[in-house]
Order: sequence, then structure tokens, then C-alpha cells
Amino acid sequence: MLGKFHEISVETPDIAESVAFYERLGFTQVGTADTWQHPYGVLTDGKLFLGLHQFKFPSPTITYVHADIAAHSHAFEKHGIELAWKRVGDDAFNEVGFFDPSGQPIRVQEAPTHFAAGEGVDTSLCGDFAEYSMPNGEFEAMSAFWEPLGFVAMGENDTPYVRLSMTSDHIDLAVHRPRTLDAPMLVFASADMGERIDRLRALGVEFSADLPRGLDPRHSALIAAPEGTALLLVNSIE
Repeated sequence: MLGKFHEISVETPDIAESVAFYERLGFTQVGTADTWQHPYGVLTDGKLFLGLHQFKFPSPTITYVHADIAAHSHAFEKHGIELAWKRVGDDAFNEVGFFDPSGQPIRVQEAPTHFAAGEGVDTSLCGDFAEYSMPNGEFEAMSAFWEPLGFVAMGENDTPYVRLSMTSDHIDLAVHRPRTLDAPMLVFASADMGERIDRLRALGVEFSADLPRGLDPRHSALIAAPEGTALLLVNSIE
């Protein structure tokens, strides 16, 4: 129903600062279309696409692309989803948006706004992108919302913290309890995360003191991007 995953769209007050930050982490810029009038850039680690928008909007937003969204928007409404915004018309870039039970914004737009990364894009210094995790204590309500949209809930797990994982063809999502971190997280995993953390520290990357309780700081770290995005680094996700 959602279409194809396009990007995690993030608002940034200073796109140059955010681009420089992610490039330092090993992300690569990709080409963008001229769809948006505001400053816009996209970085990837080969799997995750981060769309940086110097523009005010609900952020971060999970963005998908679906053809003929003007007609397809009725499918969401028939499914019982209340659209928070709907911009359709011959002279508009068609898109609709809504929120999940956690307040997470989802946008579905008519066409891509960036070009696929070419060959040679490799994993960033953060490790392999594992999932986008949202804070909400009502795991059942979240799975009930997301499963009809094409996700499969894998059940509750307590490694490396209590969470519900949900998988799909394009991007995996998760739900963590707000006391773990009261914000969405980009979660990365790597068996050599301790070495990666040492390398990032040597590059001058600063780590947040709000690392979720129970995680070993030798093999885990939390990074706050300049625009506020939380990146959690762990050595494994089950």
C-alpha cells in the first residue's frame, strides 16, 4: 500500500553542516531532482537514504513513492487512516501524509526526488543500517497499524533492549519503549562496533551521554547529528 521506500526525510536548519557531518561518518551524496524549492540534499550508506531538507515540516518523516498517488490516496482512507495532509492536482507535486500511533509522520509522494546511488557506495563508519526505531510503549497498537501497510511484526525482543521489530522488503522498522530513548533512532549494527567507535572518536565525533541504559559503552554509542537526529550504534541486533 505504501509503495517503495524513498528516504528518511529530516529537517535541518543548516544543510551544509548536516551534509558535512554525515560525510564525516562515511555517507555519500547522491544526485537530486529540482522538485523542491528549498535546499535539499540526500546522503546514503548504500542502504539507508537520508533526505536533508532546509525547510520546516514534521521531522523525521518516513517517505515513500507510489505512482498515481492522487487516486491511491483513497486506499488509505478506506483503510481507516486519517490523512493529515493531501496535496494533489495537475499543477502540484502530489503527496499525502499521515501519522502512526506513536506520532511518526509518513509521507507518500508521486515520484522520486533523488537518483539511485551508483556502484561503489559502501557501509558507513557507523556499520550496517539495521532499522529505524520509534518510541512507543504500545507494541500491539503499532504492529496493528503497520502490518496492513506491508510490514511483518517479528515479535518482542529484549536484545539489545526491549523492542518490537517489523520487517519489510525495503526498510525494517522497530518500536522501542520511550524510557529507552524518547526519540526516533537510526540504528546501526556491526560485530566490530568497538573498533568503529574508537575510529569515530579519533575523527572527533562526539557521543551523547544519553546512551540507553544497559548498553555497554565499549561496544555501543549514541550520536546526535547537528539537526538532532539520533544514531544508535550497537554490536548486534536480534
